[in-house]
Amino acid sequence: MISNRLPTVFAALAAFATFAAPAMSAEAVEEKVQVCSACHGANGVPINATTPIIWGQTEYFIVKQLHDYKSGDRENAIMPTFAKTLTQADLRPVAQYLSKKTWPARTTPVAAVPAPDGITVCQICHQPGFVGALPAPRLAGQSYEYLVEAMRSFADGDRTNNADMVKLMQELPAAKREAIARYISSL
Repeated sequence: MISNRLPTVFAALAAFATFAAPAMSAEAVEEKVQVCSACHGANGVPINATTPIIWGQTEYFIVKQLHDYKSGDRENAIMPTFAKTLTQADLRPVAQYLSKKTWPARTTPVAAVPAPDGITVCQICHQPGFVGALPAPRLAGQSYEYLVEAMRSFADGDRTNNADMVKLMQELPAAKREAIARYISSL
């Protein structure tokens, strides 16, 4: 009987610990994320096309990616160094701060691209319009270069922190991934 209640007790303790933990001040969060602007841009526009937009990204996705960089579940030449400067308690406040920023407006218009066949399977997680929601990130507005590289890294098994994406991308030929990236980047 006691063993049946253990998961409930542990969940309650975890929830209590989350709410009882001291909140980071807005100034402390801003100080921690200043380094992000070196690559992701001071105004939310990344310095190059292969760097993703993180301003306005979904909170859950930011937390997961920072956690995965921190733990080594997601590899990158640069991000683990920065993620390891964050404590576990920092992850949610940093993600909340970034998710509340306004997604940057496009500076140049993008030509509309017709939706490729099979795109609806992507919308199951990424939502219609690719605006993201739990559990998936926003993709609309990301650059073609970032999207095609992310899909390639899943397909090649270089990025494995989402088993569903690995499986889905491995089933698609490169030309199909490129067409999907071109379409989503046009949104």
